[in-house]
Amino acid sequence: MEDGADVELEAWIESRERFDPPESFVEQANVSDPDVYETFAKEWPACWERAAELLDWERRWDDVLESDDAPRYRWFAGGELNASYNCVDRHVEMGRKNHAAIRWVGKRGETETYTYGNLQRETESFAAALRGLGVGEDDVVTLYLPMIPELPIAMLACARIGAPHSVVFAGFSADALATRMANAGSEYLVTCDGYYRRGDALNHKGKADRAVRRIDHEVETVVVDRLGGGLPHSLADDQHDYDDLVADHRNETVEPVARESEDDLFVMYTSGTTGEPKAVRHTTGGYLSHVAWTSHAVLDVKPSDTYWCSADIGWITGHSYIVYGPLALGATTVIYEGTPDYPEKDRIWELVERYSVDVFYTAPTAIRAFMKWGADHPANHDLSSLRLLGTVGEPINPRAWKWYYEHIGDESCPIVDTWWQAETGGMMITTLPGVSTMKPGSAGPPLPGIDAKVVDAEGEEVDRGEAGYLVVEKPWPGMLRGLAGDDDRFREEYWSTYSDPDADEWVYFPGDGAKVDEDGYVTLLGRVDDVISVGDHRIGTMEVESTIVGVEGVAEAAVVGTGGTLIAFVSTEMDHTGDATLRTAVVEAIEDAIGEVAVPDHVVFTPELPKTRSGKIMRRLLEGIATGETLGDISALRNPEILGELRARLAGETQSYLERED
Repeated sequence: MEDGADVELEAWIESRERFDPPESFVEQANVSDPDVYETFAKEWPACWERAAELLDWERRWDDVLESDDAPRYRWFAGGELNASYNCVDRHVEMGRKNHAAIRWVGKRGETETYTYGNLQRETESFAAALRGLGVGEDDVVTLYLPMIPELPIAMLACARIGAPHSVVFAGFSADALATRMANAGSEYLVTCDGYYRRGDALNHKGKADRAVRRIDHEVETVVVDRLGGGLPHSLADDQHDYDDLVADHRNETVEPVARESEDDLFVMYTSGTTGEPKAVRHTTGGYLSHVAWTSHAVLDVKPSDTYWCSADIGWITGHSYIVYGPLALGATTVIYEGTPDYPEKDRIWELVERYSVDVFYTAPTAIRAFMKWGADHPANHDLSSLRLLGTVGEPINPRAWKWYYEHIGDESCPIVDTWWQAETGGMMITTLPGVSTMKPGSAGPPLPGIDAKVVDAEGEEVDRGEAGYLVVEKPWPGMLRGLAGDDDRFREEYWSTYSDPDADEWVYFPGDGAKVDEDGYVTLLGRVDDVISVGDHRIGTMEVESTIVGVEGVAEAAVVGTGGTLIAFVSTEMDHTGDATLRTAVVEAIEDAIGEVAVPDHVVFTPELPKTRSGKIMRRLLEGIATGETLGDISALRNPEILGELRARLAGETQSYLERED
């Protein structure tokens, strides 16, 4: 039972709409000058030089921005640098070779620490091994690995020799891997024998082998022995043991290749409106400058920090804010192979305490799960090392934001709610923690130098408080430079909606709905294609889901539509039951916030929702369950056992609905 003081405190936090950063945080913040917004606006695009100057350049750029081939903008044109050197070597040269670069925690509790000196040796050895296999500049190397140290090492080794990497999420199927390798023309694959999932050994090499058999060209494969004797495996003639290769090239020196600023650093495959994955290209100079600056200014990362982003490196968040951003700044980055609730539901907080984590960056999906499991878990650990909290991946509703602020940050940690995409490379809209007031539920203003607006269907700015379409009207350093091999699709998907090429105006449309308040703070409303038609009404799923999650007792919600029917799948907190009372509360909340038209026909209570291993809800599967269609590939699903239960619960809810109607 909470005492009176706790109840009063929680009510006070719940009633607040604005939160200012503590003075103690502002005093030490990397960026604390409120004039930074005005300065960037006046000096644009030269303002972005301060991002590039966080890096070491082999050759300084001639021009900050060239736009003669828009929308293929060129950032820091004429400059040369190497990403691996900036993330590893320069820190060693500054006398920090014994400073921890990576702290890795495996699924079975294994731990390993790589200092910057260790990381340099491992990176050089594997870079030499790749060269020995024939990898040269601009050859795409595919990395199909779980969250093990060899993944960032392989990324940095590729960058060292000028070979773009293409990381494919380890949870993807053999077909998904084959499609991406074929599209990229990748002749080199780095994978592993297997990995653990909740204590069980899974055969990963088998998937990789099946993928390679489906590719028309020859592929040289490197296999990391992750499981040892836990899953014996054999190697074919064109397959090589990672440890043997590294041992053969141990202590070899591989000088970092000077790359032009616009040379590719990596290719990232992401979903497209056609359903076919898109090969988003990110280049070396602009991308690395952008993620270094946002890590510095938004995440407040310092070289002395232990920093933890809980994403998977297989996604863009892991590229930008596990590997390249924090390592470029010389910090210690935590890499965790496991899940938040294994072996216990306090696993995250136990690691925060063990490693004295300073900055923690996670997804709203995870925060809602933490809420569901209860505040006792973080309360049992010392989280006083935390200085800053962040969220990424989707909008966070005010209730989850305030829970995070109170129970994880102890009301002393600013929270940065960040909006960005694989295509943007790095953060675009969020508060600066040393400058800005925070508003739960609103990401914040566009970052300094980012020209984001909310417009109507004709491209005119909407009034404050009205919903519209988010656009970005000026280029930014971390922006995608194209879709590999598909220039027409690049222009069509991102630049055609609001651009006027005849007037030399190129406007980026990310596909998100948003609104702006009187203070210029942006609230994201979800994907504009995440809209359900019910009768004559078009309802945004984000708005409905956020309302449902605001109901006491609800942890998560996902809304899908089929044939004009609205279905809400609702996961409850551990101490609440999905019953008629909670159903009524959900319905009344939607009626009050949106209107009767948005009330779901069916509310299906479930212990959990289907999620990827990175924690994202797989709405496609919920739609398939709702329509009764074949679910297709579920290889990325973390909890496949929930699918049958969801079908049964939906059938039971449908029967109850008919009885209620009678």
